[in-house]
Amino acid sequence: MDPEAWFDRLADELEQRVEVGDDERTLLLDLARVAAHTSERWTAPVSTWIVGAVLGSLPEDDRVARLRDLVATLDDATPASEDGEVSA
Repeated sequence: MDPEAWFDRLADELEQRVEVGDDERTLLLDLARVAAHTSERWTAPVSTWIVGAVLGSLPEDDRVARLRDLVATLDDATPASEDGEVSA
């Protein structure tokens, strides 16, 4: 199923459509990548859900700016090891 058909189906089931711009979609995918590569894979969809819940009511320009800052901050962070030590 192509992405547009999928999102149409999702909107029908939710009885609400949410528009996601190209920049926002790219940043959400970047956030998912950072989450999956920094932690466990399941943190990717949960992280994007949390961001949507927190930022969802903001205007798109504000969401994009906050997402850009968030991804930059999290992508630059050095992950800690299991014992809490920062890896080099």
